Amino acid sequence: MNNNINGTVDGHSTVEYTSLDASVKELIEAAIKVRNNAYCPYSNFPVGAALRTVSGEIITGCNVENGTFGPSVCAERTAVCKAISEGHREFTAVAVAAFQESEFTAPCGTCRQTLAEFSAKDVPIYLVKPSPVRVMITSLFKLLPHAFSPTFLNAK
Repeated sequence: MNNNINGTVDGHSTVEYTSLDASVKELIEAAIKVRNNAYCPYSNFPVGAALRTVSGEIITGCNVENGTFGPSVCAERTAVCKAISEGHREFTAVAVAAFQESEFTAPCGTCRQTLAEFSAKDVPIYLVKPSPVRVMITSLFKLLPHAFSPTFLNAK
């Protein structure tokens, strides 16, 4: 995925924030807000994520680092774990807020697979910077086209 196009609005994969509908803006704002809670003293790279459940509720998460690095948890997986613990098992949209000067930040491979665990259908993923002027719109299936599915475990 070439996501080094944050300055170019193409009307499809990169759009102006102001052109989005209110429910998408609400999801993005939730990801931006929770980013402020990130615990990232080692990378200094705060990330916020927000999931919209099928019931319309927004569940948020931020990255939480650990000095030994292995137990660190990304924002997207934090949000998924919170959602699951609150009884939600399916999501309709995801927003990820992080800052890189020249690129948008997409979920890592582990987060993509975690999202796929709870997404039988493709879901839009909105990638933003903390001051959203432009938004990159992608989807789970674009980021992880051949995800391992829980249904594979039942196939014989």
